[in-house]
Amino acid sequence: MKKINYLDSIISPIITEKATSQSEQNKVTFKIHKNASKKSVKKSIEKIFKVKVVKINTIKKRDKNKMVRGKLGKKRGFKKALVTLKKGQSIDLSLGV
Repeated sequence: MKKINYLDSIISPIITEKATSQSEQNKVTFKIHKNASKKSVKKSIEKIFKVKVVKINTIKKRDKNKMVRGKLGKKRGFKKALVTLKKGQSIDLSLGV
């Protein structure tokens, strides 16, 4: 397995209605690299956004087969991380880095 640079472990933030409502509880959701570990994600979040991470939960979403205009298509799976921040800290994703 190839070692991942800490900057490459985070792909993008996930901005959905559920993820936005969880921001009130100091939780932020990110799409991460499929081989990224919790330690590498924690290190990259703390370095990029300068916040303290308390807890990280990771979830793997599987590939799904979908019908698109009568043909079989594929919706790609991904891995996401639900990051819990220290109380009083937050990440504003609307401003960018």
